[in-house]
Amino acid sequence: MHFVEAKGILTSRMSACGMNVYRGCTHGCIYCDSRSRCYQFTHPFEDIEVKRNAPELLEKALRSKRKRCMVGTGSMSDPYMHCEEKLGLTRRCLEVIHRFGFGAAVQTKSDLVLRDIDLLAAINDAGKCVVQMTLTTWDPALCAILEPGVCNTQRRVEALARLRERGIPTVVWLTPILPFINDNEQNIRAILNACAEVGVAGIICFGMGVTLREGNREYFYGALDRHFPGLKRRYAQTYGNAYEVPSPESSGLMALLHSFCAARGIMHDPDACFEWMADFPDRNVQLSMFD
Repeated sequence: MHFVEAKGILTSRMSACGMNVYRGCTHGCIYCDSRSRCYQFTHPFEDIEVKRNAPELLEKALRSKRKRCMVGTGSMSDPYMHCEEKLGLTRRCLEVIHRFGFGAAVQTKSDLVLRDIDLLAAINDAGKCVVQMTLTTWDPALCAILEPGVCNTQRRVEALARLRERGIPTVVWLTPILPFINDNEQNIRAILNACAEVGVAGIICFGMGVTLREGNREYFYGALDRHFPGLKRRYAQTYGNAYEVPSPESSGLMALLHSFCAARGIMHDPDACFEWMADFPDRNVQLSMFD
């Protein structure tokens, strides 16, 4: 872990903004796209870059915005990695979001999000807060291999239930689904059943498969050699160096996802999910110069 003084914190995208308090990750997920060389990490991925001035930068950025909107975090690096428990920068940023009356969209794999449930509920009560949780693997033993540095899926589902009890809407990212590993109906159906039980608002899935490119492909293949002997060769023979690596079962599993969600009123079109998450109740209300 090392600290930097960042020059900026917010990026704008349509009607919402995004931020990453940390850069890198300690979850150790074997498939992580953020390891890809295109992101130009100049330090080891597990050596977390901490933007120590993130709360101050966020306050300055929100003061200058003319319209309130959703502020998202977690798209590149999980805001609730282990270092957050000690540093508390994500919580301080949420406090800024709440103080200025903006909304929050938090994406994580960690049950540490429950530490801030009071603050997330307050943001939601004042406007809108959405917590997004990634779920990939129902079997705890397999989950420990694929996502070794974070709580298992069952614990994440418990977190979703707690959030929903506080009235905080939730969305699940059902991705990635790894060919020949967790791309089976038993796994997908178990996750879908859990999503329905805890009342998620939406499920985001672009297709049953994974993306691999320079940087994360090599890390992923190394993990296959350690945990699934012979599977790397099958991947190489089936997909070569393709970026998109779809499961042979994708068609049937996607049909299951869509029919399951349609029958239960769960959003399952990614664009619809993103549009709903980005929509802030008073985003068209101009801020007072005294806010």
